[in-house]
Formats: sequence, C-alpha cells, structure tokens
Amino acid sequence: MPKLGPADVPEIKLDSAAAAIEASTTRDQRRGLFEKPGTVVYAIVELTSKSYTGHAEGEDKPAQVKVRVTGCEVARTDEDAKALIEARRAMYRGRQIDGTFDEVGQGPMRPDGALADVMATHPSEDELREYKRRREQERQDEYVR
Repeated sequence: MPKLGPADVPEIKLDSAAAAIEASTTRDQRRGLFEKPGTVVYAIVELTSKSYTGHAEGEDKPAQVKVRVTGCEVARTDEDAKALIEARRAMYRGRQIDGTFDEVGQGPMRPDGALADVMATHPSEDELREYKRRREQERQDEYVR
C-alpha cells in the first residue's frame, strides 16, 4: 500500500456496482428518477473501499481510492426523508462548528440523535425477528393442514 504524506488527500471514485442502491429503491422511485430528471431520493449508504491507485516515487499522479456502495436504505416516506435531511443538516452544522470540512474520519457529531424520534416508530431488530418467526410458523401451520 502506498504511503500518503500528511498533505495528501486521495481522490474518491465510486465504482459501478450499484446493486445495493437498486435493491433498496421502490419501483416508483426508480421510475421517478428516470422520468423526472432532478428527482431526489434520500438514503443512508455504506461505502467500502475496494481498491486504490497509489502514486510512484516522483510521479505527479494523485492517489485515488475506489469505493463501492455495499449497503443502502432509501427513505420511502416523507417522514423518513425529513429525518435524513435533518440528520444531514446536523452533521453539516457539526462540520462547520468543528472546522472539519477538509478532514477525513469520524467527527464528534453522530447522526443517531437526530434520528432517534423517527426511528422509534420503526420496527426494532427484536420485532423483525418476531415477525419472521410468526411468518415461518404460519407457513409451517399451513403446510401441516
């Protein structure tokens, strides 16, 4: 792995694998993005670095890292979209206050707090497990009949 100097900031390139985004959007969202240029959807994405391009000694080429969207959830309701917008704004305000626009890494502000109220209305992991257990039980009960 090439070593970066303190002043070096790698360029980020998004690779073409967008399956996580496609899988998390609804049919209507996909059609809206296609049919109405300028349409906006809000999402939480997980980026994973997949490869890098280093720079050889004495070469003027900037360092690059290729990232892939490996996880994505798209807001499906106006309430979810508003929560994501507010979380983004809170994080932006935090970067302004901290003066970290050019820094890389996790800052002291966490989006969890901005989303807590909205997430309270969404199913928990335990509720999801219970739902899956009930569905499996219904499937088995139907099979036994």
